[in-house]
This record gives sequence, C-alpha cells and structure tokens, in this order.
Amino acid sequence: MKKVALIFAVAVILPSLVLAWLAVRSLRDQQFLLEHQQALLDQRATDALAQNISDYLSQQQQNFAAQVETLATSNDAQQLAGQFDGEIRRAWPLAEVGFCVTLSGKIISPSPTARADARKFYVDNSSFLGNLESVEVYGFNGNSLANNAGASANFAQNNSLNSGRNAWNQSPEAGGVAQNSMPSPQTAKNQTVAAVQPPGQAEFQLDAAGTSQRPAEDQTSGGAQVVLNSMPTQQVILSGVQAQAAFNSSFTAQPGQNYKAQVRNVIPQSADYVVTKEKSAGMDQNLSKAIPAEAEFAQLVGGGTDGMLARFLQNKLELLCWHRLSSDPNLVFGAELDLNRVVGDLRGLVQPDPSLQNDICVAILDDNARPVALSHPGFQANWKRPFVATEIGDALPHWEAAAYLVNPAQLTQAARTAEITLGLLIAVLMLAIGIGSWLIVTSLNAELKLARQKTDFVSNVSHELKTPLTSIRMFSELLAENRVADHAKQRSYLQIITAEAARLTRLINNVLDFSRLERGEKKYNFQPCDLTDIVRASAETLRPHLEAGGFKLDCELPETKIPIRGDPDALSQVIVNLLSNAEKYSNSGKEITLQLAQKPSPLPHAEVKILDRGSGVPRGSEEKIFEKFYRAHDSLSSGIQGSGLGLTIARQIARAHGGDVVYEPRNGGGSCFILRLPIQQIETI
Repeated sequence: MKKVALIFAVAVILPSLVLAWLAVRSLRDQQFLLEHQQALLDQRATDALAQNISDYLSQQQQNFAAQVETLATSNDAQQLAGQFDGEIRRAWPLAEVGFCVTLSGKIISPSPTARADARKFYVDNSSFLGNLESVEVYGFNGNSLANNAGASANFAQNNSLNSGRNAWNQSPEAGGVAQNSMPSPQTAKNQTVAAVQPPGQAEFQLDAAGTSQRPAEDQTSGGAQVVLNSMPTQQVILSGVQAQAAFNSSFTAQPGQNYKAQVRNVIPQSADYVVTKEKSAGMDQNLSKAIPAEAEFAQLVGGGTDGMLARFLQNKLELLCWHRLSSDPNLVFGAELDLNRVVGDLRGLVQPDPSLQNDICVAILDDNARPVALSHPGFQANWKRPFVATEIGDALPHWEAAAYLVNPAQLTQAARTAEITLGLLIAVLMLAIGIGSWLIVTSLNAELKLARQKTDFVSNVSHELKTPLTSIRMFSELLAENRVADHAKQRSYLQIITAEAARLTRLINNVLDFSRLERGEKKYNFQPCDLTDIVRASAETLRPHLEAGGFKLDCELPETKIPIRGDPDALSQVIVNLLSNAEKYSNSGKEITLQLAQKPSPLPHAEVKILDRGSGVPRGSEEKIFEKFYRAHDSLSSGIQGSGLGLTIARQIARAHGGDVVYEPRNGGGSCFILRLPIQQIETI
C-alpha cells in the first residue's frame, strides 16, 4: 500500500501541485498580458494614423509641384517668379506664403515691401533662403537631408554637434552660446525656448507653451541675438553608429559624426508592454526619431527636383515645400503651408478602427503635446501620458499620433475579472484533482481490502469444506467397516453425516448463489406463499442440528397465515442463514429465539426476528457485516466458522423481494437480525 501511495503521489499529486503553482503565478501577469494586447491593437491604430498623415503631406507636396508646373505653362518662368506669392495663393489655398529663390541665394519673391505676412516670412527666412546661415531643418519625401545623395557629403560636415558652430554641445552652466546656428525647437513644457533672430531684428522670448511673447534681455554673439530661458533643452548626443541603431527613419547617419536627439514630449504608458527596436538596441525608447540636420537652403536642394522641409522658428513650426522647374532649374519655387488648413484637413483622418472606437480616443498632438484633433470631441486626459503614441516623424517633427483609453479602469477590471475567473477555474480543477485523488485512493483501499477479504474467503471456504468432509469421511468409514455395533451410535453417526452434508450443501449453495447474484443471473420463482409455513419449516429443518449442539430454539409463530409473494426456497435460505449466523456467534449463550409477526406501519409488512445471546456485532460494523467477505471476527483466529457471504446473500434476497435485512443490538446482550417483507393479499396459498 505504501508503495502504491508513493507512486500515486509522484505520478499525480506532485505534477498537479506544480501545475497549480505555475497557474497561480500566471495570474499575476494577467494585467500585463491584457495591456500588452491592448497596446498592440492601439499601436496599430496610431501607426496607421501617422502613416496617413505622412501620406497626406506627401500628396500635398505633389499637388504643389503640379500647381507650379501648371502656372509655368501659362506664364514665363521669370515673370512667374516675381509674382509667385500671389499666383500660388490663388491657385492653391493651402499656401500661406509663396516664395521663389535662385540657387545662388537671390530671393525673387516675396519682396521686402510685400503684404504683412509676406514681409514677416521674408524677415524670418531671408538668411536661410539666401544661403547666409545654416539652420536646423527636418526633411522627408525622398529629397530630405538624409536621402539627397548629392548633398549628403556636405551635410555630414555640417551636422557635427561637436563643431564650433553648435554651442549646444557645451554645458549651459559653462556659458555656452549658439553662434550662427538655429537652436533646437521647444518640444515640451519646462524645456528651453530659444529664438535666433537675424541681425537688426527685434528680440523675443517665448514662454514654455510657445504662445506668449515679451521683450527679453539680450545675449549677443557674432551679431546673432539669442534669448534663453532658465532650463536647458533635454538632449542626448548620439554618435553616427548610435543614431543609426536607435532610429528607423529616413535619416542616414554618418560614421564619425554626432547627432542631437531629443526626448519625446510624451511618455506612452504602454512603453513597458511594447518591445521596440530601440529597446533591443539598448537605447532610450523614448527618444524622438526626428533628428534635425543643420544646412543652408542650397545644400538642401542639391540636385533634387522637389521636396518638403520643416523647421522651427521662434518655437513655431513652419512647413515649406519646394519645386524646381525642369525648364529653368536655377529657380526654386516654394510655399509655406497654412498650418491651420493642414490641421483642418488632418481632422478628417482622426478616426480609429470601428472595433476600437469605444475603447480609445485618437488624437493628433502638436510639438507642445497639445491636441489639435480628437476622435472624441470634448475628451480630456493627461495629454503627455497617452496609452500609446507614434511619432509622425520628419513630416511633422515632434508631433504625435496618440491614443488614450476612454475608460482607463477597464483594463484593470478586465484583468481582475480574468484573474478571478482563472483563479476559480484553478481552484475548481485542484478541487477536482483532490476529490479524484481521494476517490482513487478510497477505491484502491477498497480493492486492496476486497483482495484481502477474497484471500480470507478462500482460506475460510477451504476450512469450511475440510471440516465437514473430515467428519463425513471418518463416520462413514466407521459405519462401512462395521466397527460400531451399537444401534444408537450408528444412528448418531448417521445424523452427524446428514448434518455435515447439509452444512456442506449450505456452504456450496451460498457460494453458488453469490456468484449468480454478482453476475445478475439469480432467478427467483415468485409465487403466492405463506410466510408462517416457510419460517416453521426452515426452523424445524435446522432444529435437530441446533439441539444436537446444545442450543435451545424457541419459535414464537402466529397461528394465522401471513400471505406474501416470493420464492419459498430463497426465503427459506434467508432464515437458515440467519439461524446459522446466530449459531456461529453464540459463544456460551446457547439460546436462539425466532419470532414472526405482522406490522401495520409504515406499510403492512411482516417481520421475522432471530435473536441470540452471543457476542453481538462490534460498534461501527453494523452495516459492514452485510458486505461481501466481511467478517466481524477473524474466523481462523477466533475459530468461528463461516465464509462471510451468509448475511450478504440474505440481504440481497430480501431486497429482491421488496424487503430488507437489518441488524439491531438486543437488550441484555446479543444480536437481533430482522427480515422485513411486504404483505400481499392472496386468494390461495
């Protein structure tokens, strides 16, 4: 048994406990898994929005090129150049200011005396367009600073952040001041806001939001006036190799050069749940992918035919698109896009997937992390902490396509629900395993017990068969050899032989009946009969044997008939088995009482009681004695004969007749076995 229990524990219990432990550990990861799954779905939505915005701007660049070509077909190129501002604004509503410059840096349009917007554009961009200064710009659509093969060598020389032209490599505490260069754009609140103005122009200082302007004290260097607020821009200096590993964009890093990367102005909440290429490269995954390059306008154009660039001027984003006519490649036509109109067109793109519409609010954030377009009007959130966000990239540098959870607690609730569900499932499975294990162990114990009982049964039956056979053989040999002359002794020996033969018959019948009952082959001959006659005949049959053994048998039978329907032989076997059982366990109290009576309740029935003054049934074995092969006392050690089948067969026969056999302790000591059978009115017996 110990070996079986050990095997069961190793094969079933231990693996079940290990699996339960692993399952419980997985419960802690439910929120992570749900947030990771939600982050992947939402990230696809923001990625698609960012791509749509880039496609939209690329399409506008192509539209601008088509408008320039159309205007050039109906006007002389030189004549068109002088009046291009007015012509392009009439032909293309997206243009806010049109300009035309030569590759040598001569600004043809707009003129310094044009309308107010054009004059401001001229003042802000004349140095850049006239190739008088290099500024930080972002380019894309195939003619960007990175992809312009004709200009990449020049840009590699101008992009070093360690050069004397870019004082942002120096510590602000050391007093570093930019010379002849544009500082990086303001990307978030509490970051540096700086504006470089051409010589002789008014100075400005922008607040952290980039909205209010007020006079400020000057710091001058080399004719350029620079205004700084109290906090430095948060920047990271990357080598060319690091930049190439960190960013997957149109930027082509130059070996041996350093590039300035800024931290994004938003911190996605799902950054820990999405594996990015930056993480795998060991870089800060929250660095902006938009890396500016410092260049003059002529270097930007190079050998390209058209393109679009973005730059920050006085903390305000400017989008410029340009195109060169094939008929006069020395002229470069361009336009500053009306950012308000661009944003108005982008609002039509801000629609999440229908399956996510109730879960997330999609927004376009500008470079100050302010929403300019929302899929859910009136939605409010901490705009710097979206659930997921995707940079739009060089098309709109430091702008983000962001997604916010409409119900932030929904994921936690879903994770909690999943955790509770899985926890209950694990508990139910563990309970099922425990109950199953208990049932298996119980069944195993029952089978082992039954196996032992069968072994005892074989020993008991062998002993039961051997004892009467020995007596029959001995007395029959004495009679056969005429060694007993006394007729009284002869008669006694013959009675012993008859009794032992009857004992053998009962034992064999019990074994055969039990075998038939187990196989369901036991057949009964039900017929109307008198229970009084059956009980009397059974008692008289066994009386000589009992009296020969010194027993006193008292029969208290009614004078009237008790009609029942049953098999007389089977019922007689029940009476004989109960009397034989009383005989075996009588010990020294050799008196047996047989009673028969009718009972009116709960339903009319007959009761046959067999009472003895024996040792009785041990406490706790009142029902076990009716189990097959069970012996309340070990037969071999106690000397009590029996196979352990008599009471089992008696109960099965009684229940087949609609009755039962039960045990009750007898007052004053001993046992009382009761056979109950239903009474049936019959016409004849």
